[in-house]
Amino acid sequence: MPPPPPSPKLPSGASKGPPLNHIGLPQTEYRGGKSTLCAGCGHDAITAAITRALWENAANPYRIAKMSGIGCSSKTTAYFLSKSWGFNAVHGRMPSVTTGAMLANHTLNAVGISGDGDSASIGIGQLVHVIRRNLPMTYVVNNNGVYGLTKGQFSATADRGSKSKKGELNEFEPIDLCGLALELGCTFVARGYSADRKQLIPILRAAMHHRGTAIVDVLSPCVTFNNHAGSTKSYDWGKSNEEPLHEVGYVNPWDLDEVDYEAGSGIEVTLPDGGVLHLAKLGSDHDPRDLEGAKDLLSQAKAKHKFLTGILYIDEHRPNLIEGLRMCDEPVGTLPQSVLRPGREALEAVMESFR
Repeated sequence: MPPPPPSPKLPSGASKGPPLNHIGLPQTEYRGGKSTLCAGCGHDAITAAITRALWENAANPYRIAKMSGIGCSSKTTAYFLSKSWGFNAVHGRMPSVTTGAMLANHTLNAVGISGDGDSASIGIGQLVHVIRRNLPMTYVVNNNGVYGLTKGQFSATADRGSKSKKGELNEFEPIDLCGLALELGCTFVARGYSADRKQLIPILRAAMHHRGTAIVDVLSPCVTFNNHAGSTKSYDWGKSNEEPLHEVGYVNPWDLDEVDYEAGSGIEVTLPDGGVLHLAKLGSDHDPRDLEGAKDLLSQAKAKHKFLTGILYIDEHRPNLIEGLRMCDEPVGTLPQSVLRPGREALEAVMESFR
């Protein structure tokens, strides 16, 4: 998709208002309703990061399809992009509803918001198959390790040995959504932390420009049920145990001339739309195009009881679902009735071709 047109210039002598992005919109155009979540909820921080990422990417709000399932996480689609298309699906079914929406109109940009209960339990089969098909979408998991709407029971991502607010120990092994995504061959896998917006925003910006399924698993502390001593999904635990792989920067194609990175300071990955993902190395020499290396890093982090943040893996070459189905440029959802229902003569011609 070509970059949007340059933002309009203010006439001479005009008073300056809020900053505008590349298509001339202020960040307020990307916001939604007022949050009804608990004060300090990590989900609100993720919503703010998504809003900022969309604004910096100069996304057209009318071309976004925001999708969700059920849970605290799925309420958050009401808190950004008030002028976009949206659908709140039933529990665990967001990926299949998004698949249908994208097959009807593949010119939209899908942003799906889910939670650890929504994706790692009832919806895990849907998660598996959307990755297998490589549907073009940004799939954000607000991961807090509990069922917040039903009073804080452990979810399938809760770490073994972690304590609930009432003091019970979780005796089951967790499902690592990034590890699962890597094993399934997901073409973009990243992990973030809601309290680390400096890293999370560029991760989301890159995910939104990815041409396939982009899984972004974000640790999002639940201040009501999972932010206490003994929890491995709390703010204190995250602050002490986050291990960033790299500093992440995403540069839009229309800004490339303004960027000057020191040669050899990191890794650059050029995305299909012309944007550049810049990864400055920190403690690891990891190349996110190395699938087996990403798996090894996750295994090492698990052994050290750390959680890695950053872009673990990216593959810009595998065809996505739309490309694999060889769909026409004009989406089904915008075709006129004269094309969708061409008449008996066209049907007879098709039947004749099979004789």
